Amino acid sequence: MAALLPIFRHSSNGFKDLGRSRFAGPTQDLNEREKERSSVAQSSSPLSGVADRYAQSLFELARDDGAIETVESELLGFQRLIDENVDFRRLVESPAFSSDEQLRAIDAVVREVGPSVLTGNFLRVIANNRRLFVLPGIVRAFGKMAAAHRGEIEAEITSAHPLDEAQRKELAEAIGSYAGKTVTMRESVDASILGGLIVKIGSRQIDTSLRTKLNSLKLALKEVG
Repeated sequence: MAALLPIFRHSSNGFKDLGRSRFAGPTQDLNEREKERSSVAQSSSPLSGVADRYAQSLFELARDDGAIETVESELLGFQRLIDENVDFRRLVESPAFSSDEQLRAIDAVVREVGPSVLTGNFLRVIANNRRLFVLPGIVRAFGKMAAAHRGEIEAEITSAHPLDEAQRKELAEAIGSYAGKTVTMRESVDASILGGLIVKIGSRQIDTSLRTKLNSLKLALKEVG
């Protein structure tokens, strides 16, 4: 745990300046809301279903508290920690840690990073419930709910290289024209797609990646042969 904190100091710039919101209720509320939805949630993936239920519970508390933007920003900050910090990613993903170990570690991270009370308590709840591994899914689901709340549409963009500002603007305008709504883009970089883009809007995915084109070419060549 000691090895984590010095890196967090450099990875979490700006976290301490985020506005602190009133916690909308005791941490047990999150557990109760998650349990209420467990019997009715519909999802193609058990993991995404768990993430959606936790995200919905957190979103409702954030909405009641007027803290949607603050919580969304803080969740994205923790997602950056997962992406950038190997130790934190291992803490989130590895089943080797007990719930007590994860809770103690998350409590130390929360104290160091200084998010809002709501976000901090939420992270403690999912750590105590051994659900840290679905945190990336929770971040994605919460982002979609926040975008819908603002009347926006969210597009998940995967590129082989980071987009520059001109590319980002052109892509946002194209998607906005297609969807007829303001677009919030969630960008990620995956060098394995080699080139092009993968754009996901809701349940629709547009794959123009070089990897997919090469795979299609290989299949076509096999059929010809």
